Amino acid sequence: MPFSAMDNGAPDGLATGDFIIRPIRAADAELDYAAVMESRDFLRGWEQTGWPEEDFTVEANREDLEKMERWHANGDGFSYTVMNLVETECLGCVYLRSTNARTYAGARISPIGDFRWEDYEATVSFWVRRSRLETATDRALLDALRTWLAKDWSLQGHLFTTSELFVQQADMIGRTDLQLRFTVEKPNKPGRYLAYE
Repeated sequence: MPFSAMDNGAPDGLATGDFIIRPIRAADAELDYAAVMESRDFLRGWEQTGWPEEDFTVEANREDLEKMERWHANGDGFSYTVMNLVETECLGCVYLRSTNARTYAGARISPIGDFRWEDYEATVSFWVRRSRLETATDRALLDALRTWLAKDWSLQGHLFTTSELFVQQADMIGRTDLQLRFTVEKPNKPGRYLAYE
């Protein structure tokens, strides 16, 4: 479902002193694939599926990115790549989805306190490639996203989401001042998703 309440559409991206965030394109398939396969063990916990499979290919990744590019163009969801400053290495990805998106259909969403899921327009999720975790690029990306979302987006509320099975990221978010607002249990998923504000 499109982000109907946004005033000016999705921003084109963000440049910091450490990385560039811009819409992902099918042409990014090889760089993205390298980051995905390096990080596949924790991405399986993040996705709570077997993705990416051991035999995942660049071409299959390109097909995934083509879908993301279409969703982005249509305003159905926004997918960004995170690149180094010269765009020779993919450092991770960022995804914004409507809280009304199909991925949440049938989910059991439990508030922590007096919060209402419908008061938030988007969920934001992200990952950083494994080799960049030791330099705390994940925390730098989270900090940059918080500033960017507050300054350049016109969303009517947003939540940062992660999987409790992606322990490293859940622990990192737990060390910030973000507060857990909801747990999300999706059908046929082994763990909960955690949504923070």
